Order: sequence, then C-alpha cells, then structure tokens
Amino acid sequence: MPQLSRRRTLLAGLGLPAGLALPGMARAQSWPNGPIRIIVPFAPGGSVDTTARLVQPSLQASLGVPVVVENRSGAAGAIGAREVARATPDGQSWGLVFDSHATMNALNPKAGFDALRDFTPVMLMSTSPMLLTAAPGRSWPDLAALAAAAKARPETITYGTVGAGSLAHLLMELWQQQGGFRLTHVPYRGGGPMVAGAVAGEIDLAIASRGGLGGQVGDKLRPLAQSGPTRSPALPALPTFVESGFPGVAALAFWAMLGPAGVPAPILARFHAALATALAEPGIRQRLVEGQGVDIVASSPAELGSFLAAQAEEWGKVIRERHITLD
Repeated sequence: MPQLSRRRTLLAGLGLPAGLALPGMARAQSWPNGPIRIIVPFAPGGSVDTTARLVQPSLQASLGVPVVVENRSGAAGAIGAREVARATPDGQSWGLVFDSHATMNALNPKAGFDALRDFTPVMLMSTSPMLLTAAPGRSWPDLAALAAAAKARPETITYGTVGAGSLAHLLMELWQQQGGFRLTHVPYRGGGPMVAGAVAGEIDLAIASRGGLGGQVGDKLRPLAQSGPTRSPALPALPTFVESGFPGVAALAFWAMLGPAGVPAPILARFHAALATALAEPGIRQRLVEGQGVDIVASSPAELGSFLAAQAEEWGKVIRERHITLD
C-alpha cells in the first residue's frame, strides 16, 4: 500500500488522474517488457538526434531495458512523427520532436496525423532562442542597419533556414512584416548544409538555434540578435529582436518528448520520471546547456499539452496569413 500511495502522489504531481484503476497499475509494474525505442524524425547529427542520444544511457539505467534511438527522417519531420502516432500505445515507442511539430498540420494538411490529438504529451525538455547571424564579409552592425539596407534594396539580401515553414522562417516573416521590408528566403535541408552555405558566403544571413549553427557563432558567423522574449542567460550580451525595436517578434526553438495517444497514465508517469532524472544529471545538463545552448525546462505532461496547443494556434495563424507552404 505505501508503494501504491507513492505512485498516486507522483501521478498527481504530473497533473494526471490520481484515481487510476488497479489494472492500469499492474500494466505499469510489468512495463517495460522489452527494448524501448525513441523515434527521431530527423537525420543523425542534428540537435534532435543529439538530445535523444544524450539522455539515452540514463533512460536505460532507470528503466532497465535497452533504449534505441531510431532516425526516421523525411517530409520535414512528418514521416517520423506519423510513425509515433501510429505506434501501439504500450510505452515501448516514443518520439522526440522539434518546434516544427507545432506547425505541421498548418503546413501539411495531408501529414496523416493530428499533431495534438494523436499524441500523448510527455515533457517539454528544453527551449532555446534562435540566433540571427551574418555571414563573413557582411558589415551590418545591428538589426536596425540591416533593416535599413533591406528597405533600400528589397529582396536582395538572403537568409537561410532549415526549411520552409520552420519556426526560424516564420519568425523572419514576422520581422519583415513588422519592419516593412522584404528579404529572400533560402531554405536548406538541414542545419549542416545551411551553416556550410553561410560560411561559404552563399547567403547573407543564417538563423537557427546555437546548437543548429554548429559552433560557428562568434567564429565564422557574427550574431546580430536572439529571438527569445528576453535575453537567454547563456547570451547576456546579445540583444533580442524586441529590444532592437521590433515588439512581438519573438520565438523559442523547443525540443519535446511525445508518445502515441492513449499511453496508460502509470506508464507515462514512470517514463516522465526517468526522463526527469536524465535531465537532472549534471553531465547531461552541462552538455545540453553549454554544448547545445538550450535552457532546460523539464515540464509536466499537462504543461507540454498546453504549450503545444498555444504554439500551434500562434504559428498556424502566421502560416495562413502569410500563405506559407512547404514548397
């Protein structure tokens, strides 16, 4: 009985029903019953893949079974997310998604899943401001000078992102709308190609999270602004878009763990606890915060659900108003 009481206390703390049926508890006690897979909807080497592999050893230790990271890339993350949505909700399959998950349905009505209803929220793991950076040889000292140059020469200044409809793309659309100028968007198929293009001078600007910029910030790429509503503690000297005279131009990249819809609450609670343990380990925190430039959040499932709904509503409106497509 004390063990049952502790389980109910944990579930209540996660915002989950405390009065769970005993059969549900029994399923949780027998779980996991084999290898667990974490589906990453992007190619190896990116920030989502790196995050999954950083927490993998700790999850294995906490849960006592192998944890396998599977990369299922394609269609801007839709292929991997669809596999998570269609998985059996038995706690053996989970998915780590990026901020593009919240805009998936607005951009791709034929994705084959509902980005909110077809998933069980687990945890908003981390967030990060995106950095707008200038390529080598570009001399704009700040956002105001860049905006003035863009007004003087419409659509001649180029900027790269990891894809059409990405949060970085949407943020730049907001900035252009508010500033009254037009840049030319150059979508790439990932952070690596985008950074290589910026360093080589193929584009004038590149925008992504610090981790997504591949360690080139302050070396080859010169940061002009960060995208958070306030300055990140990791970048205290870099102004935000808001501080630079563009109110409301703010967004945070994020990384979140999801399961298929219908995962039993006791299993969800155990997996959430194991994930929280991983993010609390000093070595993992250091590699995420210092190496990837993120801020650890470690939210409850309910908090993630509310966050995703708000993100989908906010950025879906931008996509519709600006007529943005994946093409």
